[in-house]
Amino acid sequence: MAKNTICLWYDKDAEEAARFYAATFPDSTVGKIHRAPSDNPSTKAGEVITVDFTVAGIPCIGLNGGPTFKHNEAFSFQIATDDQEETDRYWNAIVGNGGQESECGWCKDKWGVSWQITPRVLIEAMATGGEEAKRAFDAMMTMQKIDVATIEAARRSSHSH
Repeated sequence: MAKNTICLWYDKDAEEAARFYAATFPDSTVGKIHRAPSDNPSTKAGEVITVDFTVAGIPCIGLNGGPTFKHNEAFSFQIATDDQEETDRYWNAIVGNGGQESECGWCKDKWGVSWQITPRVLIEAMATGGEEAKRAFDAMMTMQKIDVATIEAARRSSHSH
């Protein structure tokens, strides 16, 4: 077992979510599925209570804890992408499976978990700092899904009068 594992609270769909993540992201798997040994406030005996899974190498546990707590943007997975094709693939998978688009490369899956689908070119531009970072940041602020070509153009462009 990993020293640190992220626990994500779902109403009742932890297994469905884990299987979606495993099918969508590389280095992602579904591990052990644990069933409730007896009735409890969120599950009946024999129903799935936790699911061990890995998302892009990060160990997680999905807990079917009932509807009490909801996901919000205070927690997100940030997935670094190499190009527009990979960016589109993850974005479209999440949004197309009952999720929703948000701003600046963020989207939510159908269970309410937030994802930042972040091209490496944007990460690199921000790390560069100065005017290049500002141009890339300003371009990003107009986007939902990140457009790699527009970020690359913003990195290259200098002041135009």
